[in-house]
Amino acid sequence: MHVQTSARISPSLVWLFAIASGLSVANVYYAQPLLDALARDFGISQAAVGGVITATQLGCALALLFLVPLGDRVDRRRLMAIQMVVLIVALIAVGMAQSAPVLLAGMLAVGLLGTAMTQGLIAYAASAAAPHEQGRVVGTAQGGVFIGLLLARVFAGGISDLAGWRGVYFCAALLMLAIAIPLWRRLPVLPPASRTLSYPRLLASMLTLLRDEKVLQVRGMLALLMFAAFNIFWSALVLPLSAPPYSFSHTAIGAFGLAGVVGALAAARAGEWVDRGYARRTSGIALLALVLAWWPLSLMEVSLWALAIGIVLLDLGGQALHVTNQSLIFRTRPDAHSRLVGLYMLFYAVGSGLGAIGTTVTYAHFGWQGVCLLGALVSLLALVFWWLTQRQVAETMDCATERR
Repeated sequence: MHVQTSARISPSLVWLFAIASGLSVANVYYAQPLLDALARDFGISQAAVGGVITATQLGCALALLFLVPLGDRVDRRRLMAIQMVVLIVALIAVGMAQSAPVLLAGMLAVGLLGTAMTQGLIAYAASAAAPHEQGRVVGTAQGGVFIGLLLARVFAGGISDLAGWRGVYFCAALLMLAIAIPLWRRLPVLPPASRTLSYPRLLASMLTLLRDEKVLQVRGMLALLMFAAFNIFWSALVLPLSAPPYSFSHTAIGAFGLAGVVGALAAARAGEWVDRGYARRTSGIALLALVLAWWPLSLMEVSLWALAIGIVLLDLGGQALHVTNQSLIFRTRPDAHSRLVGLYMLFYAVGSGLGAIGTTVTYAHFGWQGVCLLGALVSLLALVFWWLTQRQVAETMDCATERR
């Protein structure tokens, strides 16, 4: 245990943030490939088993509103320890569940604590980093989140084949226990940024931040549009690939997501560019990649290689923009990192929900080409919005820099 100074954060600690963030977020997504087994074991209908995912996502939303902001008021290191212990207990409870209500309660707790740990670690990493390396550190940690999200489904599928769906959650609890020890030893001690604020005032201050911080408003809207585009693609992909002439298994469809690892690897580099003062250029390139991705994606019926190229472009642009957004938001209010990341991820949640709803309706009426057109229009809207607001946000950032 040591008190963080303004010195450069060590590479091993950066990687610890990335690994811990990836393992934390994976807990939220293990259930997705296990729904058929859960429906069978608990006697839940195929139509109602989606409630498992709903419970997890409800936990995510509650975490962003009520748990993540606590990082600005209390000792972050102690908060991480408490959340880790409760998360491990929740994972074990899910693995031991014997009834549907207990399962749903456990899933809600896993979504709550998994999200709180993930976003809390991102804010922790931003606060621990020196200003000149904040983008790089946040980018590396966010890369861990994205890889954890991608590999969660692969891990869950493989472990469930060997030890059943309960084995997935017992193994997840062991993984979190394994990372808890180095986290407790290595996490730096940071003084709470807003110790004087009561908890109700802390939550109320989030509305003030949302009203006053122009960078949060603009970058949050970009996140909403970008994640809407993401979910337009990923929510619809299973529909054509599981039908003839492909008739791929869910495992094969999920493997296409591994192409997105390239995007995660590029995320840290995007953070470095922000550190060097190239945030505007990085945003523009990322949004162009997001728009261009829909052309090869639309050629899926001609070539699966085109689909893979489109996935790489989509994830490359999306992750680079995501890291740039977070890096810029963290620069506005160093005393409010936890509240800022909570508010920012609420934009993400809204965008994800709108994208998932819009894509299923579009596919039903206009097929895959309609989905790609919708995704391209949303991505183009994000590019136009960024172009119209970039100068105003740049001026706001300059003023924030002068205040510090």
